[in-house]
Amino acid sequence: MAVQPKNGNDPEHRGPEDNHPSEPEAKTERGVEREAEDQDFVPVILKRSDEGLRHPDDILENAIDEGLEQLNRPVLSLFLSAMAAGLILGFTAMSVAVVQSQLLYLDLPIPARLATALVYPLGFVLCIMSGTQLFTEHTATAVYPVLDRRGKPTELLRLWATVLVGNLVGALMSSWFLVAADTVINAKAGYVEIGHHLVMYSSGDLFISALLAGWLMALGAWLVMATPPTLSQMVSIYLVTFIIGIGGLHHSIAGSVEIFTAYLISDHFLLSQVAGFLGVAIFGNLVGGSIFVALLNYGHIRETQKTEVDS
Repeated sequence: MAVQPKNGNDPEHRGPEDNHPSEPEAKTERGVEREAEDQDFVPVILKRSDEGLRHPDDILENAIDEGLEQLNRPVLSLFLSAMAAGLILGFTAMSVAVVQSQLLYLDLPIPARLATALVYPLGFVLCIMSGTQLFTEHTATAVYPVLDRRGKPTELLRLWATVLVGNLVGALMSSWFLVAADTVINAKAGYVEIGHHLVMYSSGDLFISALLAGWLMALGAWLVMATPPTLSQMVSIYLVTFIIGIGGLHHSIAGSVEIFTAYLISDHFLLSQVAGFLGVAIFGNLVGGSIFVALLNYGHIRETQKTEVDS
């Protein structure tokens, strides 16, 4: 493919970035390369950041841009998108409950665990590929612009609160639909079994489990940005959520659909158990995504690739 030199004085060759001042970019080796590419090539030409194998600094820049976009998004838009995500994750709860119901009375623990892990990612794939907002994605994605001093901590807290409330409202609505449709789905025994799995552990055990799940979900968001928009993104989502499923780890939003449904469909559960699970799972997911993905990724990319080269 032939490339055309960019003429900075010719209005016909100006890209969108010429019309809007951009924030200063941290000086890394890859950041300097990007600036040189922007000077030498027309923006529509594929650059290194668009290739299948992306430089870690390019991935971080994409993550910062995505985080900034969400930080600046109107509250109502964020809330409705988050509510849609909570509704969509109801299909994960339904799929797992159906499998659990069918295998509950068979003494085959390993096949049962594998079968539930295989269907657990389905709702997540639908949710993330549809572009709706999931709290456990933003535990890391929205942190990057704050770490890079392009976003404010207050904006981050606003986004977290809006997305979390929207996810929980959507999860509660989804639970109501699942209970209303259970004469068709016939998965009550599965919902009850899943509910017991969510509340049977101590707060310490639940926190560690949720931390690992939050780590994996934030890693999945990173992998989606690291791969081109093809089947590979769906595979990335499937892999990380399959690991969550096979490990029996606790995801706060998918788990909220499951515990709400168990509470509504059975008298085995107390409201205090529902609240206790949600509090610990949300905090664990938040710590796992923010520290083990956002801080580590930002630190190892920005701090180890700084350069003294001037723009």
